[in-house]
Amino acid sequence: MKQTRRSFLASAAALTGCSLLPGSSKGDWIDAHVHVWTPDVEKYPLARGFAVSDMRPPSFTPEQLFAHCKPEGVSRIVLIQMSYYQTDNSYMLDMMRAHPGVFSGVAIVDENAEDVAATVRSLVKRGVRGFRINPGKEKNLSAWLGSPGMATLWKTAAELRVSVCPLINPDTLPLLDKMCEWYPETSVVVDHFARLGMAGPAKPEEVQGLLRLARHAKTHVKASAFYALGAKKAPYLDMGPLIRQVRDAFGPQRVMWASDCPFQVEHGHDYHHSIALIRDRLDFLTAEEKAWMLRGTAEKVFFSSAAV
Repeated sequence: MKQTRRSFLASAAALTGCSLLPGSSKGDWIDAHVHVWTPDVEKYPLARGFAVSDMRPPSFTPEQLFAHCKPEGVSRIVLIQMSYYQTDNSYMLDMMRAHPGVFSGVAIVDENAEDVAATVRSLVKRGVRGFRINPGKEKNLSAWLGSPGMATLWKTAAELRVSVCPLINPDTLPLLDKMCEWYPETSVVVDHFARLGMAGPAKPEEVQGLLRLARHAKTHVKASAFYALGAKKAPYLDMGPLIRQVRDAFGPQRVMWASDCPFQVEHGHDYHHSIALIRDRLDFLTAEEKAWMLRGTAEKVFFSSAAV
């Protein structure tokens, strides 16, 4: 049954503990996807296979991030473990501890390790609320997603009420759809629209592959990385039709905006145009829908209590 405006606002307020109308709680937006790292590679060594020359930009610390996000009213951020560190989540965890209440975290673990369930539990106790999975250079995507270790990760995430966060390309969507069927209790957050439109115009069947995931009640989508998708040019209005389709399929309660900093603030792109697309420029989004996408959904998924 379609919600009335009054019932929608009541349920929204109950979820977040505050009014969801844009502007009513200035400075309370959530950026659901940011990477941070430090040039201090002595204290925080890079993972095998990475060199200092790979770090672009050389530094992106929380202080550098705040200079971009705070002027736009973003006060909380979901940190995504940076690939430079692989499964050593130390820097992300230290930044979460140094800024209490500001950061949530999405970690990387080795799903094939014998102690993966214990590792996941330990990280959740330290504030982690999601676990990134990425096939990398793996060519056998079915074997990757269907491995025993992946099964353990998905089951443990469901048990602890935290999320699995796939960084994938469109060709992996059918397999992800199967995983969501097999693990319906696992919360899933798909990064960057599954990179639709990154390598060229998104094919209709690829878009449908993403929208098909909406039938899984615990699957969410990040509306993010505008600098890398579609026309790749601010103000990113060409992303509007895809955002509308995702909103229509998933509902705003399962869509969350994110910048993907620092990459969103490089090469002529900036933070303002990323958040402004959702906040100011898409007239088909209601005030309530904007509030879910800019705060409510990420708050529900990444800033709620876990079962630990």
